[in-house]
Amino acid sequence: MVKQPITRRDFIGASAVAGAGLLLTSCSPEPKPAAKKTSALSKLNIALIGCGAQGQVLLESLKVIEGINLVAVVDIWDYNRKSNVARLKSEGFTVKGYENYEELLANEKDLQAVVVATPDFWHAPVTNACLKAGLNVYCEKMMSNTIEGACSMVKTMRETGKLLQIGHQRRSNPRYIFALSRLLREAKICGRLTAAQAQWNRAKTDDFGWPKKSELKPDQLAKYGFKDMHQFRNWRWFKSLGGGPLSDLGAHQIDIFNWWFGMLPKSVMASGGADYYKNHEWFDNAMVIYEFPLPEGTVRAFYQVQTTTSSGGGYFEQFMGDEGTLKMSENPSLTKLYREDRAQSWDPLVAKNYLRASAAAPASEAEKVDVRETAPLLQYDIPVGFSKKIHQPHLENFFDAIRDKNKKLNCPGDEAFTSEFIIHKACEAIAAQKTIAINREEAEA
Repeated sequence: MVKQPITRRDFIGASAVAGAGLLLTSCSPEPKPAAKKTSALSKLNIALIGCGAQGQVLLESLKVIEGINLVAVVDIWDYNRKSNVARLKSEGFTVKGYENYEELLANEKDLQAVVVATPDFWHAPVTNACLKAGLNVYCEKMMSNTIEGACSMVKTMRETGKLLQIGHQRRSNPRYIFALSRLLREAKICGRLTAAQAQWNRAKTDDFGWPKKSELKPDQLAKYGFKDMHQFRNWRWFKSLGGGPLSDLGAHQIDIFNWWFGMLPKSVMASGGADYYKNHEWFDNAMVIYEFPLPEGTVRAFYQVQTTTSSGGGYFEQFMGDEGTLKMSENPSLTKLYREDRAQSWDPLVAKNYLRASAAAPASEAEKVDVRETAPLLQYDIPVGFSKKIHQPHLENFFDAIRDKNKKLNCPGDEAFTSEFIIHKACEAIAAQKTIAINREEAEA
């Protein structure tokens, strides 16, 4: 395992895992929390900018987080905006609806933060304007559909001194924090890391439609950068508007490579193509290989995204070593550890409640197809419960950092930029059909 100096990331991980440890499966009753002292910022006024599919996911978390006051939602589509305002009011929320972020900033003078879930090409303009208006910003990934746009967000964050959290929510997931801090770094459970693999495959889906009576007018579509309603509803597949499947899906998991290896790769090679959907600009599949120069030797990390098949065992990130494999996913049923025969017993880790033995039946001798086949690996589970909505801890980390200057963001804009930079480089590698070197200076905005 790589021995790295203690970094800000390590400190956050070690601090956060103390909280994650409280989630370890236990039959003991939890003590009642001490009464919290309120502050001037105990109730934060926030707005949601973008009420599309991802905005809806974030909204479900925002509605259950204590200490925030959702005062407004923003969306250029009347159909979306009005339906969300009506639904929120029926649920007891007092919210206003605005067509664009300029109207929001002109009318709402008591905001502390905004959550941005617009199409990717609007991330940088909206985020920069809100930061300059004195607001803290939680912006969904990708930061931007261009490197330049993402870099401008980091620059504005630094100039204004406001907080910018990017929506790589796995960085606040207790199970991920525990696995990285306790298992990979402390216990070195994989031994020497030799490879990594991640994937997110999805079944074939039709493009989004829309109610014909709710169509945006051509001049309004053009005002906001869209050619027509099809492009507006399916913006993720257009290169001037989004970043394609490596942005939508791969961004989360490729960020895990950077985070867990604690360094940038030295190069990337990739292949992909628009082989299935003929009305899309972005490729519908991609296979990517990064090379990470760990002190013990180069580790290759493979990433695959398919949008025409759900085959392959779901979505996960897997770190493999000569003593074990750690497989992670936001889906707890896919999270597993596998011990190699050569590794020392993991019983001490089970005794410490770092692991839990999994009842997995090994293959019988009759089922083996080749005498060279390695014996089935013993399986283990991570005994960390996680009952909140997937995005909730990351949003809570953002709001906590606003209230308390001593608390740090788990994924600030400058750290997120390094991961998003190498995703853009993977897209370049596909277009150029060659290996692309990663320039460290360029990757650190």
